[in-house]
Amino acid sequence: MKLAILLSTNQAETNWNAFRLANLSISKGDIVSVFLTGQGVEYAKNSSDKFNINKQVEKFLESPNATIIACGTCMMIRDQKDSRECPEGGIEDLYRLIAENDKVITF
Repeated sequence: MKLAILLSTNQAETNWNAFRLANLSISKGDIVSVFLTGQGVEYAKNSSDKFNINKQVEKFLESPNATIIACGTCMMIRDQKDSRECPEGGIEDLYRLIAENDKVITF
């Protein structure tokens, strides 16, 4: 299965669960893309010992079947720089993910 996950919040527990699901899906052999929009581009900001988002993201990015793309406009609004964990993309990338994936879920 090809799964797209759309994150639009910086709420720690929600994003932690989204990446846990992404990692489970990867472990089942799926291809998973995560698109970050709005506050979602700040997903790692609230990582903590209780909700260790960074650990989940590191595990996710170890897989060749994992991709993260972030809305460049949303990043610009927040003065956020492009990084491995939050690579800049655009609305065309979101459209492509919606069109090409079997399932799209939002958090």
